[in-house]
Amino acid sequence: MKSYTITVNGNVYDVTVEENGAGAAPAAAPVRAAAPVAAPAAAPAPAAGGAGSVKIEAGAAGKVFSIDKKAGDAVKRGDTILVLEVMKMETPVVAPEDGTVASIEVSAGQAVEAGALLATMNN
Repeated sequence: MKSYTITVNGNVYDVTVEENGAGAAPAAAPVRAAAPVAAPAAAPAPAAGGAGSVKIEAGAAGKVFSIDKKAGDAVKRGDTILVLEVMKMETPVVAPEDGTVASIEVSAGQAVEAGALLATMNN
């Protein structure tokens, strides 16, 4: 199974895709997310720019298209922190809650894998 977080018209959904045997179509089960993408970490790992308590990770593999916020910027839930290019589509990565960006762990043009740490923030 693979999990993705998708934002549609400002609504955030966690989607789990189950991969069936060969020839079968994947099944998707969208569920409205209470806390998208990132969840507070019990003990955050050290990060280059100063670790925050909330990790923001890539929902899918792609390339960093743009970085809209920098460390120290205040953000509201749903504000775009950076944009990933995933399958030729610009996909915003948004703040899961109100807080302050603690660090940006990637740079524009960088390729990232699903689950890669993109940024951290403090609430």
